[in-house]
Amino acid sequence: MRGPGTPPGEPRGGGGVVAERDEALLARVRAMEQAIAEIGTTLDETHTCRELAVFLVRRLGGSVAVDLAAEQGAPPRRAATARMSEQPTRPGDRHSDRPGTDRRPESTAPGDPAHTLTAALAVGDDETPLGTVTATRNDGPAFTAHEAATVHHAARLAARHIGHARRLAATEDTALHLQRALVAEPGRPHPNLEIAGGYLPAGARTLVGGDWFETVRLHFGRTLLVVGDVMGHGLDAAVDMNAYRTVLREVAATDLPPHRVLRHLDSVVAQDDARRPATCLLVRVDPARGTATFASAGHLPPAVFGADGSAELVDLPVGPPLGTGVGGYEPTTRPLTPAETLLLFTDGLVERRGEDIDVSLARLATLRLPPDPGPHQVVQEVLRRLDAHRAEDDVAVLAARVRARHTT
Repeated sequence: MRGPGTPPGEPRGGGGVVAERDEALLARVRAMEQAIAEIGTTLDETHTCRELAVFLVRRLGGSVAVDLAAEQGAPPRRAATARMSEQPTRPGDRHSDRPGTDRRPESTAPGDPAHTLTAALAVGDDETPLGTVTATRNDGPAFTAHEAATVHHAARLAARHIGHARRLAATEDTALHLQRALVAEPGRPHPNLEIAGGYLPAGARTLVGGDWFETVRLHFGRTLLVVGDVMGHGLDAAVDMNAYRTVLREVAATDLPPHRVLRHLDSVVAQDDARRPATCLLVRVDPARGTATFASAGHLPPAVFGADGSAELVDLPVGPPLGTGVGGYEPTTRPLTPAETLLLFTDGLVERRGEDIDVSLARLATLRLPPDPGPHQVVQEVLRRLDAHRAEDDVAVLAARVRARHTT
């Protein structure tokens, strides 16, 4: 039934008002969904600020400026600006339903505001703002409550993404500094062995991995060469890499052969469920005997460069990665003369996306370096010729050559 004075076709109880509220709520939900889809698509905070400015201009018109707070005492940094220009817009934008309009945002400086709305870039009211976003409208009506809610929601969303990007960058920097510190000094081999090492992190925005290399001085003039790769990336991988390195040094000090060092290391690490698995290659070089003894835990084989500059991959049995508790490591011994340079490396040196690993290793094996290449030349030439600076994964290499004994 209709109540007294209720027009035909309109339900009793103010249904028109309810419908308007529902429509406003739906519009707000759609704005939130659009903000989630368009803001924070990368881990670059400047790009996120630009996305925030463009999103708000599309919704509100006028102009938008995003400022990021600087260090104490320094003025805020203008990170992004946008305003409406005579360019095409997209469905759902504020002006797209107006006849004869054809507009989209462009990057520019805002004009003198007639109406201004400012929101803090903060996830919560009790947090220190990362900056501010200011929307201005030089013509048209003042900002509505719905538009103000859109600005505050978008600002909180952008602040969340910017904060996440900064925390991730800080973690990445810590991991990178830790790893660089660990590989900066690969130990002190005996003077009878010449070595050279190199480490290249992957792209600037890629989390650092767990690659490492080092040398351990043993008795009777022998040196243990080590290269390893902890699975995964980030600070946890770098921390686990340091743990592997510490345990390995302790075990290697007992002067066990390489395959028994791996067996003991695997047993110790397998007791810690939180520790990530790792591949590892050990080579014990004995200059007095002119031999090298190898043992591999899931690692790629090393290469030996001869006096003529040609390369050969060492054929050796490969056991499971460390941390599995399976064991089963076997040694291989071959001659190593002062005319040869041994190269150990992690998979980032040769692996390429979508390529079979045998093809990747063959590319290394077919390299022909200048005659009589020493460790430093081998490292530099191999990194250059395999374009390791553009590798998708971290690269660690360690080259070694027995010093010739000079007689008088």
